[in-house]
Amino acid sequence: MGQAKDRLKNIADHLNSDEKIDEALEKSEWKDILQEIERRKQQNRTANPDDHGYIRQKTQGKLWVRERVDQFVDKDSFQEFGSVAGRALYNPDGTVKSYSAANFIAGKALVDQRPVMVGADDFSIRAGHADGSVWGKSILAEQSARKFKIPMVRLIDGSSGGGSVTLMLEKGYTYLPPLIGMHDMIASLSEIPVVAAALGPAVGLGAARATLTHFSVVAGDIGSLFAAGPPVVENATFETVTKQSLGGALLHTANGTFDNLAANEQECFAQVRQFLSYLPSSTYELPPVVASDDPPARRDDALLNIIPQRRQRMYQVRDILTRVLDAGSWFEIGARWGDGAVCGLGRMNGYPVGILTFDCTLNGSVLSTASCNKFRRHIDLCDTFGIPILDFADYAGFAVGTKAEKEATIRYGSTLTAALYQSDVPYFTVVLRKVFGVAGAAFVDNRVPNMRVGWPSGDWGSLPLEGGILAAYRRELEAAGEKRNELYNSLMAKFEAVRSPLRTAEVFDIPDIIDPRDTRPILCDWVKMVYEHVLPHRLEKIRVHGPKVLYRP
Repeated sequence: MGQAKDRLKNIADHLNSDEKIDEALEKSEWKDILQEIERRKQQNRTANPDDHGYIRQKTQGKLWVRERVDQFVDKDSFQEFGSVAGRALYNPDGTVKSYSAANFIAGKALVDQRPVMVGADDFSIRAGHADGSVWGKSILAEQSARKFKIPMVRLIDGSSGGGSVTLMLEKGYTYLPPLIGMHDMIASLSEIPVVAAALGPAVGLGAARATLTHFSVVAGDIGSLFAAGPPVVENATFETVTKQSLGGALLHTANGTFDNLAANEQECFAQVRQFLSYLPSSTYELPPVVASDDPPARRDDALLNIIPQRRQRMYQVRDILTRVLDAGSWFEIGARWGDGAVCGLGRMNGYPVGILTFDCTLNGSVLSTASCNKFRRHIDLCDTFGIPILDFADYAGFAVGTKAEKEATIRYGSTLTAALYQSDVPYFTVVLRKVFGVAGAAFVDNRVPNMRVGWPSGDWGSLPLEGGILAAYRRELEAAGEKRNELYNSLMAKFEAVRSPLRTAEVFDIPDIIDPRDTRPILCDWVKMVYEHVLPHRLEKIRVHGPKVLYRP
């Protein structure tokens, strides 16, 4: 009780100190209402350590909503709107009987000196359910971000304005569930960066707000997501579940619901800042270029031996990316899902680029339904915001077999192929190893002209040679009996003679086979060229005709 009294005294002292200084206010006819506005602002901005919701927030290891905003945005840059919105009850004489703040705060701020719109749930008040002008504040934040052409950042903790059954008793009736403001939320995806951090349970509308984004991250220690919570699930499906078993951070970063996993809230903030640093504030601007002290002509000798000569041996593709991109600029998106698909953002000589490649240690570079969906999503992101794509190709084709057919792999592979061909951002392929079949062709043959080079380790064709020989010479191999292996090895030797990537370069089916150490200089030169000569013209068309891409998360 003593802490609550101290809090009220602090608010009163603040008001009294302002009154002593502001003599003009003392003489104003509007003194009473202005002081009441200021009192409510101070009440809303001051934590009440005796409040049970605040205590629950802290005992769960979570920051209070205003602590979150302060830690995320640049110091003293948050300009709140709806600062006195809340729930007030009045006495018959018009005096205030009680007042509680809205459980959603919103406003404009700076993040790394760039303007953003921030909307944050206050789970300490009614667990984030619709209350005290929440919907209106949330909608205004979304609409303002779209209008001003600045990124929208959602700090989610609760239902983000979703309904509660208790509202039925308060209103005296039920209603058809609305999705107020969804038009703007969907339209924004084609115009401004939209990101979300799950800093607690993201439930119902909160779950939708977390996933209707270009990038989402969840705090592993406190974050979760589900369409409905454990009590509703138990009633509907008779399952007894916890928040973590139903929709914990590890589950939803392994299936792609969330893009990235963070250890805690602070790491969530850092990842959101880094993601935004590669993107323009809207589709009507070029991606931001930063100064780089990593020489564009740098050559790394380690690249010569990263890929083994024996094709059956694996290598670490991320070692290639970190050696080719600007030092420290690699930012992976969705590392925990996608069956080997590797996507992310980085910089070449300070210019933002998108990355597509494959981790050959997983699934033998074969694309599954999950990897197709992950690649498609990243291509759409780059295409929406005008980020050139660098493709480090190692694709053995689409997955085959009964599991692949049950998962409709070709259906989703066709969607990926369409995304590659429909996107019009500049695209450059470095063939690291395998390029086979329709899947491989889609990644390396989707532009006019195709910009591509190969490493000496390149291996390509309609089918992987080993499987192709088994298919083409099946009868001969079956008839060979005990000499089957001998015949197979002799056939392999004949094909190996024509397998060299040099033969492909001789007929100019690929422009060059390069020394791997030349990869960075070549790509830096190309990226600079497209930023100076291609992207400005593309941007001009967008400014005249509007965003080209209808982004679907």
